Amino acid sequence: MDQAVETLKKWVEESDNIVFFGGAGVSTESGIPDFRSVDGLYNQQWAYPPETIISHSFFERDPAEFYRFYRAKLVARDAKPNAAHLWLARMEREGKLKAVITQNIDGLHQAAGSREVLELHGSTLRCYCARCRKSYPASFVNDGEGIPRCDCGGIVRPDVVLYEETLDEDILEKSVRYISRADMLIIGGTSLAVYPAAGLINYYRGHKLALVNRGATPRDGEADLIVRGNIGQVFSQL
Repeated sequence: MDQAVETLKKWVEESDNIVFFGGAGVSTESGIPDFRSVDGLYNQQWAYPPETIISHSFFERDPAEFYRFYRAKLVARDAKPNAAHLWLARMEREGKLKAVITQNIDGLHQAAGSREVLELHGSTLRCYCARCRKSYPASFVNDGEGIPRCDCGGIVRPDVVLYEETLDEDILEKSVRYISRADMLIIGGTSLAVYPAAGLINYYRGHKLALVNRGATPRDGEADLIVRGNIGQVFSQL
């Protein structure tokens, strides 16, 4: 076993107040690509960058194109939890992990059995009318074609945070509380480039900050431990 993984395992064994903060890399091993990845299909079908299409202003200006992109790229219909999701759920059951803070919107942490999941960017598994706030089943938005409409005539939208929208203050505050009290913070599968989410790690006060990621991040210099690799494969060794 790699020395860095050995150290990570030892820290996990010694800790009983772990918080996990993760991003898109946690779900790639479940077959969900980072939506920013540019593939041939993307080049053929969309005339705008992903960040433009899933912005609040674009949603209001061209909802039909928004939903075409959303259903094709952001709805993970057949994805299943991978080893990383399952390990985190097990750590919670054993009382070691106190919370999962995620930038993902796929609901795979809950599907794996995690209970305390703070979804910074919302979820594709919830939707509501933008006008009257009436809730609808996820299938109402995620399946079918065209613009989903409420009985009141408003557009039914996914409960996800679009670009130009603010994060939920309650979820942010709760995330800060968990991170500031943690004796170990594991960050995995995220480039730590999207703010304000990435700024949450500034609230960690401990000395067991572990970064598990395939590539370098802007915050590597602040980590107490860096483990390079796919997060599911790393967690399978713990």
